Amino acid sequence: MTHLTNLLDYDPDGLAAYCGTLGEKPFRARQLQRWIHQMGAADFDGMTDLAKSLREKLKTRATIAAPAAITDHLSADGTRKWLLDVGNGNAVETVYIPEETRGTLCVSSQAGCAVNCRFCSTGKQGFSRNLTLGEIIGQLWMAEFALRRDLGREGKNERVITNVVMMGMGEPLLNFDNVVGAMRLMLDDNAYGLSRRRVTLSTSGVVPMMDRLGQELPVALAVSLHAPNDALRDVLVPLNKKYPLRELMAACERYLEVAPRDFITFEYCMLDGVNDTEAHARELVALTRDVPCKFNLIPFNPFPESGLLRSKDPQIKRFAQILLDAGLVTTVRKTRGDDIDAACGQLAGEVQDRTRLAQRGKFGKIAVEVRTV
Repeated sequence: MTHLTNLLDYDPDGLAAYCGTLGEKPFRARQLQRWIHQMGAADFDGMTDLAKSLREKLKTRATIAAPAAITDHLSADGTRKWLLDVGNGNAVETVYIPEETRGTLCVSSQAGCAVNCRFCSTGKQGFSRNLTLGEIIGQLWMAEFALRRDLGREGKNERVITNVVMMGMGEPLLNFDNVVGAMRLMLDDNAYGLSRRRVTLSTSGVVPMMDRLGQELPVALAVSLHAPNDALRDVLVPLNKKYPLRELMAACERYLEVAPRDFITFEYCMLDGVNDTEAHARELVALTRDVPCKFNLIPFNPFPESGLLRSKDPQIKRFAQILLDAGLVTTVRKTRGDDIDAACGQLAGEVQDRTRLAQRGKFGKIAVEVRTV
């Protein structure tokens, strides 16, 4: 049986090279890319401005195939979550969040995650593998054109998804080449044509790859901070043991020298009695004083076996006020899609618990260290 090449696996340069192997000129790759990523076409016969000879070649050698949807859930608030099959018993989740002025898609980069942050349910399944470029961009391709069909916009180049956040399952910078290749398609005018300000990558702080991203494709950057000192962050975000806060803050400063925005977004999951005291807030002010930034405070979204609780609303407000009083732009993220487990930190892919948390019981008590600022 002839192996078919999945054209979703190619970034713009890769697709041009592939067309070259078929004896076609680069402009054919641009035409083909527009059919795939702007019109959602998967049938080569319908690509009417391609030469018939090229269409015949493609029909026998290529395919356009995104991961298949296992489930498709719609939340009461309009949030939509797809569970996608990526083979060998692995599944990833993709979430669409509609708002009045924009539509945001949260995209996964790995099946599972090796970072294992204590408050994130994805980490409990362990790490299976990196997603391919096609599996990453395929989430956007699938969601964009499913939404267009549902809204009666099929056949129109009328964008439904205006923002993409690499904040789904996995640590994007640990799948660097495939994530960057997918983001190149997101930005390309012959594909999705998003601006760099509308594509955000969220990282737990893989410092060398932050530097590389700044040099190769400086999109908007969000950093999962979650603690104001190394002792606490070592527990909540184990990657901190390799790249401690001093190195992380320095990397943020370097990134801003080339980034499309003039600030870093720090994400901070609010955990009751763990990282949410007023002293913690003052530590954060001191920690980030040299980094132009904004804070996105995220009320913890509970999941089984976490052993953690969401900070109480009055405490979140007091915490936010300290940051605001220090001149830091601070927002509290509105919880969306929690009735379908689509909220931040809840994406788990409905696969096996490879870290055996259920067998080991709930997380042990987290030791909290607060330093005087």
